[in-house]
Amino acid sequence: MPHTLIRPFLILSLALGLALGGSHARAQSPASANTAPASASSTQDPAQALSGLNKQLDAIKTTLSNKSVDNTALADLRKQTGVLQQQAGQWVETLTPQMDSVQSRLTVLGPPPAAGSPPETAAVSQQRRQLERDKSKLDSQIKQAQLLSQDAAKLTTEIAETRNVQFQTQLAQRADSPLSIHFWSDLAKSFPDDQAHVKELGALFAEGVGNAWLPDNRAPFLLCLVGALLLIVPGRWLAERIAFVLASRFMPEGHFRRSALAVIFTLTVTLSIGLAFWLLHQGLNWNDTLDEDIDGLAQSIVRSAFFSAFVAGLGRALISFRHPSWRLPNLMDATAHALRWFPWLLGGAFLLLGVLEHLNSTAGSSLAAAVCTRAVLALLISGLVGAALLRVKRIKRSHEHGHQQAKHPLWVGALAGLATLAVVVAWLAVFSGYIAFAFFISWQMLWIGMIVGSLYILTHLQHDLFETLLTPKGRSGQKLQSAFNISPGTLEQSSTVLSAVCRVLLLLVAVGTLLMPFGGGPNDLFSHIGNVFVGLKVGQLTIKPGAIFNALIVFIAGLLVTRVIKRWLSEQLLPKTKFDLGMQMSIVTLLNYVAVVIVFALALKTADVSLESLTWIASALSVGIGFGLQAIVSNFISGLILLAEQPVKVGDWVSMSGVEGDVKRINVRATEIQLWDRSTMIVPNSQFITQNLRNVTHGNALGRVKITLPMPLGTDAAKMRQIMMDALNENQATLETPAPYVRLDDVTSSAMSFSGVAYVHSPRDASAVKSDLLFDMLSRLEKAQLPLSTPQSMIVRNLGPLGDDSPAAPGQ
Repeated sequence: MPHTLIRPFLILSLALGLALGGSHARAQSPASANTAPASASSTQDPAQALSGLNKQLDAIKTTLSNKSVDNTALADLRKQTGVLQQQAGQWVETLTPQMDSVQSRLTVLGPPPAAGSPPETAAVSQQRRQLERDKSKLDSQIKQAQLLSQDAAKLTTEIAETRNVQFQTQLAQRADSPLSIHFWSDLAKSFPDDQAHVKELGALFAEGVGNAWLPDNRAPFLLCLVGALLLIVPGRWLAERIAFVLASRFMPEGHFRRSALAVIFTLTVTLSIGLAFWLLHQGLNWNDTLDEDIDGLAQSIVRSAFFSAFVAGLGRALISFRHPSWRLPNLMDATAHALRWFPWLLGGAFLLLGVLEHLNSTAGSSLAAAVCTRAVLALLISGLVGAALLRVKRIKRSHEHGHQQAKHPLWVGALAGLATLAVVVAWLAVFSGYIAFAFFISWQMLWIGMIVGSLYILTHLQHDLFETLLTPKGRSGQKLQSAFNISPGTLEQSSTVLSAVCRVLLLLVAVGTLLMPFGGGPNDLFSHIGNVFVGLKVGQLTIKPGAIFNALIVFIAGLLVTRVIKRWLSEQLLPKTKFDLGMQMSIVTLLNYVAVVIVFALALKTADVSLESLTWIASALSVGIGFGLQAIVSNFISGLILLAEQPVKVGDWVSMSGVEGDVKRINVRATEIQLWDRSTMIVPNSQFITQNLRNVTHGNALGRVKITLPMPLGTDAAKMRQIMMDALNENQATLETPAPYVRLDDVTSSAMSFSGVAYVHSPRDASAVKSDLLFDMLSRLEKAQLPLSTPQSMIVRNLGPLGDDSPAAPGQ
C-alpha cells in the first residue's frame, strides 16, 4: 500500500507541505509525458485537441481492462485521468466565451426577415449563415468537452474502486509468520539483492551530496543546511515565544486564547520541521543535480516529514506538558507528564515509516524485505500506542482514590477501548502472518488519532472564536449591538447556532476523510473531501453541506442587510417625510416582511432547493390549513390588510369589545394594545377586520373639551360667559380653529347651566386640558365672587295619618 503512506497532511499543513514539496518537481516520467494532454490554448485546434483527449481516454480504458494492472500502474492511470479531466474542463472554459460572443453577434443581427418583408442584404445573410455554423460547431465542441470531463470523472471513480478491491485483496493475503523459519530464510535469500539495490541508491545519494558540495552549489547548500538546523530548534522556540507574546497582547483572555495557542503551536512544530526538511532538499538539489529517483525519494520524505511533524505538534499541543493552563483536554498533570514523549515518538515512527516505504519502492526491494519492513513498522506503531494506553491506565489506577480525578466523555473511553482492541489485533495479525492487515490497522490508528485530534482542536477553536466575537460584554459584541441594533440574547443565540453549524461541517469533513477508500492517495483524499462539500449521498438522499453553508451565509447576510435598511428607513429617511409615526412603523414592518421572504427565497436558491421540489410541503400545509391552521392564516392575512389599508396603525387610540388603549405594535399574527394600566393586551388581527372598531385618533381627529357649570338664577349671564371665554381662549392647549364657544344650555327653577367647548390637537390631550380649564375657571369665579349653584336639600317629615302637623288635624 505505498499510496496510503503519502496521504496528505490533514488540515492546515497539508496544502503547504504538498506545495513546497512539489515546488522543485522533476519532469514527468516517459509514460506520463507521452500521454499528458496539452493545455487549452487559443492557437490549438479544438477539434483536434478534443479528438486527442478522446483517444487518450480510450487508451486508459483499454489499459484498465487489463486484469494484471498493479497498484503502481493504477496510480499512474489515476493521475493521467485527472489531468485529462482538467484539460477537458479547460476547453469548456475556453469555448464558452466564444460561444457567448457568437450568440451576441447573432442577437445584434436579429431574427431573419419574415415572409413578405424586405429581404436582407447578401452580406448580412452570409454573415448570419457563418455565425450559425460557428455556433453549431462550438456547441458541439462544448458538449464533447463536457462529455469527456464526465467520462474522465467516472473513470477516476472506477480506478479508485479497482485500487480499493486490490487493496482489500492484499489485506486478505497471508504471509509467513515472523515466528517461522521460512520468513527469515526468504529474507536471508533476498538480502544480497536488496543490499545491492540500497547501495546503488546510496551511491546516487553520495553523488548528489558531492554535487551539492561543488563550488557553484556549496554556498546555497550550506545556507540551506544552517537554515534547517536553525528552524528545528531555535526557530521553533522563537516562533512560539513570538506567538505567545502576540496572543497575550492582542487576544482577549479566555478560552479562545488557549485554543488559538494550541493551533499555533501545532503549526510551529509542523512548519519548522517540515520546512527544515524542505530546505535540506533544496540545498541538495539547488541546480537540479540530484538523480531523478533520489529526487523523487527526497520529495516523498519531505512530505512524510510534514505529516510526521504535524502528528508530533498536534500531540504536543493537546498534552501541553509544560503549560497545564493551556491544555485543552481534561488530563491530569501526571498523565501529561507520562505521555510527554509519545507525540515525538509517534511522529518519528511515521517518518521512519515513510522513509522505509519509499526506500523499498524506489530501490525495488524484494517482497520479503517489504513484508519484514511492514511487520516491524506495525509492531512499532501499535507498540507505542499500547505503551501509551498502559501508562494512562496505570496512572488512572494510582489516582482512583486520590483527589485528582479527571472525568472524560463517553467517546474518549470508546476510542481508548477501540485502540486497545486494535493493538491486540495488530500484534496477533503480525505473528499469525497477516502482516498487510496488521500494517493497515497500525496505520489507521495513527490516521484516526490524527483526525480526531485535529477535529478536537478545531472544534474548540471555532466555538471559542464565536463565543469571543459574539459575547454581549465583549468589544466586538458591543459594536455589533450598536451598529445593527442586535439584542444581547440574539448575539448569544447566533454564537450557539454558528458554532453548531461549523461543528457539523467539521464532523462531515472528518467522517468523509475517515471513509476515504482504503489505499487511496492524495488525489483520492482531495476528491473524497470535495465530494463531501459537493454532495454526500446517503441512500437516495444527497446532502450538500457546501450548498447548505452558502445558503446559511446568504440568509444571515440578507438578514443583516435587511436590519441595516430597516434601521436607515426608521431613523433617517421616513422621519424626514410627511408620514406620521404610525404610517412610518407600518411601512417599515411591511417592508421587513417582504425582505425576509426574499432573503429566504434567495437562501433556498443558493442551497439548490427548487420551489417545485417543495410542492409536497405546500400540499401538507394546505391540509393543515384546512384542519387546524385556519385561524393562523386568517390572522396573518388580516395583519397584511392592516398594514396595507391602515384602518389601525401604530399609535392609534382604539376601543373594541371592552378593550381600549394605544396600538403599540402590529405583528404577523396579533396586535399589541397597551391599556391605561400599562398592561398589554394581545388581540388577534382578524378581530380588527371582522368586528366593530372605534378608532378615536383615526385621520388625526381633534380632541374636544366640554365643561358644564351650574350657576344660581341671579348670576350675570354675560359676565359668566366672558369669564368662561377668557379661560378657554387663554389656555395654550386650545385651538383657535375651530374657535371655542360658550352657551347657556338650560335655565331651571333652581339654576342656570353654562357649557363651554374648546378643541385640542389630540383626544389624548382632552382630559389634561379639561382639568387645567376647570382649575382656571374656578379661580376666576372666586375672584369675581360668583359662586356655583348648590343643589337644594329636601327635608322629609313623617306627618302621620292625623298627626299634630297634619293639615287635617283638629284645630288647624
